[in-house]
Amino acid sequence: MTTLNTILASLLFVFLNIFTSSAQADVSPFVAGSYQQILANNANQPFVLVIWSVNCSSCLKEMAWLNQLHKDKPDLKIILLAADEASEAEQIQHRLAKNQLSGVENWAYADENVQRLQFEIDPHWYGELPRTYFFNKAHQRTGVSGALSAEDYEAKLGNMVK
Repeated sequence: MTTLNTILASLLFVFLNIFTSSAQADVSPFVAGSYQQILANNANQPFVLVIWSVNCSSCLKEMAWLNQLHKDKPDLKIILLAADEASEAEQIQHRLAKNQLSGVENWAYADENVQRLQFEIDPHWYGELPRTYFFNKAHQRTGVSGALSAEDYEAKLGNMVK
């Protein structure tokens, strides 16, 4: 993707964020360097990074559980990353609002070079969704591909604090 296209995609996300109502999620554009920004912004803090898509049925089923997790553990930092194109911005907003996840930190791909973004997150990840990373305080992480049950989440969250 050319630099101009990256800039245009980023401007689209900024435009959408400025002109959306407060009921909608603030979705930050995820570009090269955003992963490092997330890590820096959450230094010495455990968190969960969930990568999802509006076109992933397993992802959408898991969102109800993520909403409940957010309500049950409000101190747990949950970050959602939509692995969708900028043209899906309205659907991303709709899914986040429908699942009451507008209040968590939200990002969406804003670079056509998806492989570069995926490699930056995890060189051993090939793009399967959903993909969930559990980061402990020291930012040691465990990555899991596929839908997780409530029990899976509880087990992984228990391991984060050890």
